[in-house]
Amino acid sequence: MIPLTLGEIAAAVGGTLRDADPTTAVTGGVEFDSRKVGPGGLFLAFAGEQVDGHEFVAAALDAGAVAALVSRPVAGARIEVGDVLAAVGRLATEVLSRLPELTVVGVTGSSGKTSTKDLMAQLLARLGPTVAPPGSFNNELGHPYTVLRADASTRYLVLENSARGVGHIRYLCGIARPRIGVVLNVGSAHLGEFGSREAIAQAKGELVEALPADGVAVLNADDPLVSAMAPRTAARVVSVGEAPTADVRAEDVHLDDLGRPRFTLLARGERAEVAMLLVGGHHVGNALSAAAVALECGMSVAEVATALSEARPASRWRMEVTERPDGVVIINDAYNANPESMRAALKALASIARSRQARSIAVLGHMAELGADAMDEHDALGRLAVRLDVSLVLAVGDQARPIQHGAALEGSWDGESRWVPDIPAAVAALEAELQPGDIVLVKASRSAGLERLAARLTGETTA
Repeated sequence: MIPLTLGEIAAAVGGTLRDADPTTAVTGGVEFDSRKVGPGGLFLAFAGEQVDGHEFVAAALDAGAVAALVSRPVAGARIEVGDVLAAVGRLATEVLSRLPELTVVGVTGSSGKTSTKDLMAQLLARLGPTVAPPGSFNNELGHPYTVLRADASTRYLVLENSARGVGHIRYLCGIARPRIGVVLNVGSAHLGEFGSREAIAQAKGELVEALPADGVAVLNADDPLVSAMAPRTAARVVSVGEAPTADVRAEDVHLDDLGRPRFTLLARGERAEVAMLLVGGHHVGNALSAAAVALECGMSVAEVATALSEARPASRWRMEVTERPDGVVIINDAYNANPESMRAALKALASIARSRQARSIAVLGHMAELGADAMDEHDALGRLAVRLDVSLVLAVGDQARPIQHGAALEGSWDGESRWVPDIPAAVAALEAELQPGDIVLVKASRSAGLERLAARLTGETTA
C-alpha cells in the first residue's frame, strides 16, 4: 500500500484514532492474518463467526503493526470503526484516488474468471508492474485487500468481480472503478441464488455499467446474454470470440494430445499463431479476453500471441496436469465447478484420451448452488460423459448420485458408471482400477473436497 499516516487513514475510513500518534505512517502491508503482519503494517481485526481478530491485535502490534482497524475497543494503537469490512473498502477507494496513473481492469463471468485474471496479469506484467488477487480472492474482502497491495509503482490492477446477487458487482465497482471491464459468460453458477440466467446477466452487466465513457467493455460475442450488454455501457465495446464479427477472434482452433489449445489470433487486421500451455478448449475464450485487454493497454498482436503461448497456470487445482511415473495422467480441476466448466473439463478429458488412444476416467463430485436445477444438471452431466465416450464415470458423494444415474440411463454400460459414498472409497476404487496410460479427470465444487483425492493420486499436498 502507498504510505499513509494513521490520521489520514482514520479520516478516509471515518474512524476514530485511539492511543496512537496521527502522524505515524503505515509503511508496510495491510493484513487480516496476524501471522502475516510485518513492521509498519496495519492489522484488520475482523470479528468472524469462528475467529475474532480482536483477540490477535496484541500479537499483530508485537509483530510490528503500527495500529489495528477494529470495531470494538481493545488495548493498543487502533482506529475504531463501526464496520471493519466497510472501512477497508473505503480505504481501498482512498488509495486508488491517489494513484491516477493506475489502470484498473475488472473481470466477471459465471466461469473462467480466475484463469482469465491470471492470463491478464501475466500479459500486463510485460507492460509494467501489475497486481492481481491470489487465487479467487474476489469478494467484499478480497477485492479491497487486493487494491491495497497496489503502490506508486503499480501500473495495472486486475480484479475479479464475483456476485451472489444483484448489486454485489456494483458495490465492488464502487470500491475500485474499472477503466476496462471484461464479461466472459453468463452460465448457471449460483443459479440457485439468482433464480434465472437473466438475473445473472443483470448482475454481471453491472460491471460494464460502471465503466467511464473513455473506458473499454470487452464482451463475449459468442454469448448472446453477454453481447446484449453493449447498450448498458457508456464505454467503447470490443467484442471477442470465434464469431466472424468479433473484433478479437480465434480461427483454426484445435487441441494437442494434452488438450492444449492452438489457434490463430486475429485482431486489428493482423494474424498471429498461439500455442497455449493451459489445458482445455474453454481457455480460448479466456485467452481472447486477455488479448483484448493487453491490446488496449499497448501490446502488439504479435506480442500478445507470444505472451499467451508462454503463459502458465497460476492458480492451483484448475486443469493441473500431472503425469505419474506409471503413465497415468491426472487432471486436477477440483477447485470449483458449475455446469459450464464441468462440460468443458469433460470435453478436454475426452479430447486428450482420444489423442492418446487411452482410457478416460471422470471422477466427479457435486456442483453446488444450483437450486432447483441441481438434479437435472447432474443427471445431464452423466449423460454427456456417455456421449463423449468417457470410459468410466465415478461419482463421489451423496449429492453426486444423479451423475451416475444419468450415465447409467444414457448408455447400456455394465459397471462403467459407479457411485461411491466418499473420498476414501473413491481412492480405493481408483487404486484397483487404474492402468498405465489412463487419463483421469477430478472435478467438483470446492465443498466436495476432491482436491484431497487428486492429491492422493498425484502424491502432492493440498496445503
